[in-house]
Amino acid sequence: MDYAVIMAGGSGKRLWPLSRKKRPKQVLRLLNGQTLLRRCFERLRPMFDIRNIIVLTNAGYADVVRENLPEMAFNNVIAEPAVRDTAGAIGLVSTILTKYDSDATMAVVTADQIIRPAEMLQQALKDALTFVNNNPDDMITFGIQPTFASTLLGYIKCVDARECPNCENKIYSVEAFKEKPDEKTAKEYLNTGQYLWNSGMFVWKAKTILANLAKLLPEATEPLARIRADWGSPNQQKTLKDWFVKLPKISIDYAVMEKADKVYAIRLDCGWLDMGSFAALADIISSDKDNNIVVAGTSELLDCKDSIIVTEDKGHLIAAIGLENIVVAHSPDATLVCHIDQTQRLKELLELIKQHAGEKFL
Repeated sequence: MDYAVIMAGGSGKRLWPLSRKKRPKQVLRLLNGQTLLRRCFERLRPMFDIRNIIVLTNAGYADVVRENLPEMAFNNVIAEPAVRDTAGAIGLVSTILTKYDSDATMAVVTADQIIRPAEMLQQALKDALTFVNNNPDDMITFGIQPTFASTLLGYIKCVDARECPNCENKIYSVEAFKEKPDEKTAKEYLNTGQYLWNSGMFVWKAKTILANLAKLLPEATEPLARIRADWGSPNQQKTLKDWFVKLPKISIDYAVMEKADKVYAIRLDCGWLDMGSFAALADIISSDKDNNIVVAGTSELLDCKDSIIVTEDKGHLIAAIGLENIVVAHSPDATLVCHIDQTQRLKELLELIKQHAGEKFL
């Protein structure tokens, strides 16, 4: 059977103070009142039985995820008791799926991406599921057609395109995964036409990814076996808490995809955005006549330009005079004001806040 797994564990520190430890960026209502998580869920609903959609998130986010997706079954939100990166998260959900469905095929998507049009991703997922169900030892990833030489994204080198029966998209062989390059290298990648941005989305058999984890990350084998044995029993949560933390803290790309054989890709030539910062809002929200990005129920801007004004509180007025290239982000108990060019220092700022005020504002 086919399943969709939404990875929704990221915290989104670059969207503080809107995004917090108990309220991640995936559930911020910045998209005409909708959340990234809801948008992701709605993209999957035409393709998957709602009973086969699973959200994997941190324990601290589980309640707010369930509030955002009330139609989902309680047990379809799986809460990780600790942060162990994507290899541990994918190992966990694959282990659970194979306990109940030994032949499960899973599409792994992330909750913090904006993809337009949705139909392009849906067709690519359909083709990937078809390919994997016919080639159960193979794994598919999705590469985004680059629109500029990004130094903030990883790349995959794709070669030897071939037709797949009953698929609209071509299937490429993945020759290499490349980490975030410098500007010169990124331009070289772009010029070859063979490199795509690494989307972090995958389709594979759950048993296949587990076999690759066992081979390439053997330290994960015992923790996953212990969790599997007690899943669904009265000891489920205790075993999960005790053994999940023993999984290696490593991404699935480093642990498996960069080393594995039989890795293929589908090219997505679509609008794609990893929603990780306030500046990213400029790509999804129309600016006003002065090039301001405003996400607010009520605002009055006088002689402001090239600025970003954000609040989820529709009843809160944000008024400003003479701002230029400034971010103003309002939440009920904290407000950020900074120059747009300084937003990359948010993690540094959060460390200072933690030192002086503890966890209260984090």
